[in-house]
Parts: sequence; structure tokens; C-alpha cells
Amino acid sequence: MAHKKKQTVWFIALFIFASIAAAACFCAYRICIPLESQSGTKAHTEYRIIVPSGATLRTVARDLKKNGIISSPDFFYFYGCIKGVFLKAGIYKVNAGMSIPEICAVLESGKQEYIAVSLSEGLTIRKIAEILEKNGITSADDFIKAASSRALLSEFGIPADSFEGYLFPDTYNLDYGMSPERVVRILASTFFEKIKKLEALNGKSARELHDTVILASIVEREYRLEEEAPLIASVFTNRLKRNIGLYSCATLVYVLTEIEGRAHPDVVKIEDTKIDNPYNTYKWAGLPPGPISNPGLTALKAAASPPQTKYYYFRLTDAERGRHVFSETFDGHKEAAPVVTKRAAH
Repeated sequence: MAHKKKQTVWFIALFIFASIAAAACFCAYRICIPLESQSGTKAHTEYRIIVPSGATLRTVARDLKKNGIISSPDFFYFYGCIKGVFLKAGIYKVNAGMSIPEICAVLESGKQEYIAVSLSEGLTIRKIAEILEKNGITSADDFIKAASSRALLSEFGIPADSFEGYLFPDTYNLDYGMSPERVVRILASTFFEKIKKLEALNGKSARELHDTVILASIVEREYRLEEEAPLIASVFTNRLKRNIGLYSCATLVYVLTEIEGRAHPDVVKIEDTKIDNPYNTYKWAGLPPGPISNPGLTALKAAASPPQTKYYYFRLTDAERGRHVFSETFDGHKEAAPVVTKRAAH
């Protein structure tokens, strides 16, 4: 009888051991084998997961499960707890071809997936802010505030109320949740680095540079063909020398959209030219108080060293291609054909 009892105990112990071993093997399989191998599919399901500050293993596990990266959030949580995984905030790229240990290694590495943000020439601070918010970099309101920071403006020696004109258009690799001040510094630092290539700007005072940036911001919003940017800059320079109003539709569009908050107009109307605003270059001669956009190198180079011409007028004659006709006299300007009444939106 005692012998039978020993056999029974031995059998139970063996059964328990086998069960534990099987469970361990199953857990190891679920944890270490990628989901794509478990499901038999060969297609990698890729996902950029956003890990906010303070995120827990549970919330991350649910996110990964929802987006088809892991099969069991419980196994992910179990492994993370056992290994003491410490999640670092950021954006990471993972896929269903990765095992749970591989995914956890990525999420605690800090080597996050940068967000490539392309900022085209001629955008305003407000439009840049909207793009940054859409891409999860920083909130639009916070960026606009940072772009008007007195401390930051003083740091860069900019004699203005905002960084309008000094946020260089380019493609930037930015971090999720980056501070708006850091983004402003990156964009402004790029501006000052890029203009080192323009010899005409060497030795200019902050005020002289600012006037050049204002002119460049207008040129940026007026030209579409690169070869015409210097000619447009020469027209405005000639008019400035004689204290003639610039008559730039781009400045009026800035008043309507950025100051008055209206939609971009298809046509600038006669009544628009009468708006009493210092940015209205139909009503006031000279440069407006500040830049109306953030110009690229083409416009900056044109404004810094415009060619000597006798042009005082230009008219858009090919809206599709953006080609202008340049004239020395008002009569020539009137005779330029064909007359275009609808300007292409910038």
C-alpha cells in the first residue's frame, strides 16, 4: 500500500511538473515568437506607437494588441513586469515580425522614430504651428506663444515682436512632444546658418537684416518661377527708393488671412486695397512693419542683392505657370497682355 501511495505521489508530481513545463513552453512561445509567425502570415504589420510620459505597460499592451502587433496583452504585461521594463516616452516603429522581448527593447531604448516635418517656403507662423500640432510635435497655441517670446527674440538678436520671417523652411526630424521653445530655436538657428551663404548679408546690422527679411517675405509670396524672384525684388527696391507704394497683393492677403482671420481670397478686391492697416502696401508706402511669411534662400538672395533694372511694375500673365511681365512705365504695365484678373493662390 505504501508503495502504491509513493507511485501516486510521484505521478502527481510528474504531472504537475509536466504541466508547468508545458505552460512555460507555451508562454515562451507566445512571448518570444513574433505574432506573424504565430498566425502564419508573412506580411509585417508596421505601427508607430506613441508612448506618452507616464504610460504604463497595460496601456501600451492594449495599444499594441489593438493595432495587430501582439496577440496577447497579458503576455506582454507579464514579460514586462518580470523583466522590469522601463518605458521611455517617444514615438517608436514596431511591427508584427518582432517578438515581445524585441518590442520591449525598442520601447525602453529611447531610440525613437523621429517625425519628418516638411515646412515649405512662404508659410506663416500660424500655418507652421498648425503643421506641428498635426504631426504631434507641440500644440499650435504653445508654438505661437514661443515664437513671440521676448527672451527668445533677444537671444537671437531679432528686432521684432515675433520670429515671423526667421523660421527657415526645410524638412526637420523632430521629436514627439518637443517643447515649442526648442522647435523655435531649431528653425531659427537653421535660418541664421543658411544665410551665411549669402555674402550680401555679411556685416549687416540686425535692423538692416530685418528689412531684407521683410522684403524677402514679400518676394517669396509673389514669385513662382525662380528666375523671376530677382526681378520682382528689383521692382520693389526701385519703388522703395522713390517712396512709391509696393502695391503687393501678397501683403493684402496677409492682412485678410493672418490679421483679420478671413479665408484666402481668390481675387483681391478694390475695397480690400483701402483697408487701413500698416501691412497694406496699397495704402502705405515703404516696407510693412514686419515679414509676411518665412522665405527660403531664393527669395532671401533676391532681396539681399536685387539686380539693377528700370522695372517698376509686374503683372501675372500666365496663372498656370506663374509667369509675369515686367514693365518700366505704367502705360507699359497697362498694355501688358493678357490681363489676368484672378491671381493664383500661393
